[in-house]
Amino acid sequence: MNTGYDVLVIGGGPGGAIAARTAAEQGLRTCLIEKRPAIGTPVRCAEGICKHELSEFIEPDYKWISAEISQAGIVSPDQTMMVLDSSIAGSKVGYVLERKIFDRALVNQAAAAGADIFVKTSAKAPIITDGVIRGARIDGGVSHIQADVVIAADGVESQFARRCGIDTSVKPGDMMSCAQYLLSNIDINPAMNVFHFGNTIAPGGYIWIFPKGERSANVGVGIAGSKSGEHHRAKDYLDAFVKEKFPDGKTLELIAGGIPVSRPLATTVSDGLMIVGDAARVADPLTGGGIYNSMFTGRLAGETAVECIAKGDCSKNALSSYDKKWRVSPMGQGLNLNYKIKEFLYALSDEKLNKLMQSATRLNLKEFSVLNIVKELALNNPGLLWDMREIIPELYHPPHHEKSGIS
Repeated sequence: MNTGYDVLVIGGGPGGAIAARTAAEQGLRTCLIEKRPAIGTPVRCAEGICKHELSEFIEPDYKWISAEISQAGIVSPDQTMMVLDSSIAGSKVGYVLERKIFDRALVNQAAAAGADIFVKTSAKAPIITDGVIRGARIDGGVSHIQADVVIAADGVESQFARRCGIDTSVKPGDMMSCAQYLLSNIDINPAMNVFHFGNTIAPGGYIWIFPKGERSANVGVGIAGSKSGEHHRAKDYLDAFVKEKFPDGKTLELIAGGIPVSRPLATTVSDGLMIVGDAARVADPLTGGGIYNSMFTGRLAGETAVECIAKGDCSKNALSSYDKKWRVSPMGQGLNLNYKIKEFLYALSDEKLNKLMQSATRLNLKEFSVLNIVKELALNNPGLLWDMREIIPELYHPPHHEKSGIS
């Protein structure tokens, strides 16, 4: 096992895999390490992604696509449903993936490009020389790996970035506590993702049903971490929902975990270090979706590593181009807007949510986007418009770019 590389990537999820592939394709000596014994497991994800987002990084392969989605249904506490179909959503409809296979396909591409891959190998601590991160001390085949650039893609726990002195803390209200079953033997629309909202069933969050075949689906719930407690944890809400909606469902898998729905880290770079994906807190604050954002930041980090290593400058100042580029991108701007919308919508009472959904079913949308929906709802509910005008000024001065989709 080599101990010297140009780039060390910590984490074998989509962000880490794309970062490693990008660097290796440009001829950099690249190493990716994953602390778990197998890429892609355990899955802690609803597994949804938009078609146009996926196409930026990899050609679809039905080996790792469980379902093709053409509609999204949004359900209010009183069971009013708004259906968004392909005529509105266009290219923003998507797929439900099989992450265990998808993640391995991405890492396999990184390996094919020349990256070395090591599983069951964790980064215990950074190697810091004269204030610059030069690699990591690891728990694996050797004691350390040195690199000119380290890319931290180690997920929501973000242990490596924290050990480098980066503040990765998230307040409880900005951490979504999640539980999900893979259920079979259930009656669903196999081409529709469904989202249920309500303070009784999912306080500070929502319940999702993402099909994975004709009669199976990921059925999960995310609630605000500040709402979680004894006898009202995410799994308690999920069990109550499943008992009511899918009493004959058969549980094939249970996963649980947390998703950061906060603002991104104040900085995602340091001397010799870049942070991507959930570790950088770039999951969508409104939906919790993070696959695309992880791949986007991973690719940008890989490209930045190529540029900076070629110039012989991997200082924080040089790597800061990565931080600046993703923040001004449509993705970065969307995070800021969606955080504001999340803070507003998740604080609404069930009564207000019902009124909004009743208005939403009468909307005449030409194109689906989070901002378009909120704008139309606000214009049809004067009281809401007044409440939102200071919280979400984009309703009056929308950004030049805006991205959204099914996550």
